Amino acid sequence: MEDFTNLSLAERENIIIDEVSMYEDWMDKYQFLIELGNELPPYPAEYKLPQYEISGCQSQVWIYCEQRNGRIYFSGESDALIVRGIVALLIKVLSGATIAEVAHTDFAFIDAIGLKEHLSPTRSNGLYSMMQHMKLCAIAFETKNCE
Repeated sequence: MEDFTNLSLAERENIIIDEVSMYEDWMDKYQFLIELGNELPPYPAEYKLPQYEISGCQSQVWIYCEQRNGRIYFSGESDALIVRGIVALLIKVLSGATIAEVAHTDFAFIDAIGLKEHLSPTRSNGLYSMMQHMKLCAIAFETKNCE
């Protein structure tokens, strides 16, 4: 995956919107997601724990977060190809962004690429659960840093 470290969250979102909009057909967009998922680094077995598993997903999904130097980093995994791609998409945009950016994001890029409309209701619920988990991780780090 590309290194977005020096880009703002808004810049990252715009890059993803541009990348996804290059594909006209949703089958091509799904293939793009699958390829993103294939680029995910291996997910550490020690993070396949209940506290990192995302509830509300049709398939198994784990997302782990950590903070370093005011930025939040995510790793993730899923046992389903499309869902793994969705995890990779979220990680590509959010991982390495500032904690504040992620804590206050509205995930506008998800609407801009039309992803929700092209997922089954259970996958759409899973996407929402993943986004909420990632945002709540950032909010928890932000709150802890404010104390």
